[in-house]
Amino acid sequence: MTAEIRTYSDAGSLAQAAAEHFVTLARKAITSRSQFAVALAGGSTPRATYALLATEEFAARVDWPRVHVFWGDERCVPPDHPGSNYRMAREALLDHVPLPARNVHPIHGEISPEEAAADYERTLRAFFAWNSGGRGSRDGAPIPRFDLVLLGMGENGHTASLFPSTAALHEQTRWVVAHYVENLEAWRVTLTPIVINAAANVTFIVSGAGKAERLQQVLRGPCRPDLLPAQLIRPTDGRLVWVVDAAAAALL
Repeated sequence: MTAEIRTYSDAGSLAQAAAEHFVTLARKAITSRSQFAVALAGGSTPRATYALLATEEFAARVDWPRVHVFWGDERCVPPDHPGSNYRMAREALLDHVPLPARNVHPIHGEISPEEAAADYERTLRAFFAWNSGGRGSRDGAPIPRFDLVLLGMGENGHTASLFPSTAALHEQTRWVVAHYVENLEAWRVTLTPIVINAAANVTFIVSGAGKAERLQQVLRGPCRPDLLPAQLIRPTDGRLVWVVDAAAAALL
């Protein structure tokens, strides 16, 4: 599986391109299956894309009542907490488009981490059991096949809440896990590579010179997924796109 790398001059053109990509995939999925299931990423770079999608220019091009929004990961905090990925997406995008409340599927970071992970896996199993696109898993349930999973990449090579040298990287059964990240001294809930790699489209959005060295290692260096978790993202029957700005791509 070969990744497609799209490079843009600056953060503004990067956000514009990512928003166009979202609109294109939403239209394609809705035309073919009457719905679009997307898992959103947290972080400052995706936020710029969400803000653009909320503008009249972009929002009018998406059939929002047919969109279902999920999250790739969440901090274990209440939904109104400044660090909440749900809150960021709600403020930047969801509050500004005609998306039915029933189509928003947040991770409940306000409850215990393990309970939140189990609850979200039940949510995924229920949704994808009744919606086309799932692939079989070991227990016979359909693995969620998102139309799009959006991801960022941290300066340490993590993506979603898949951090270096953590057990979540090696999960073989569960779709969602909770784990304590020692260097952050915080709990996170995250989709596992099982789910992310089952998506029809996975798109990384990466910007800034601070990511350049790590991006070069992830894309051009030796395969060390335990140290560079973003290398674990290799869709089994889907498309992988990296949307990056010139600063992040400087060493490629």
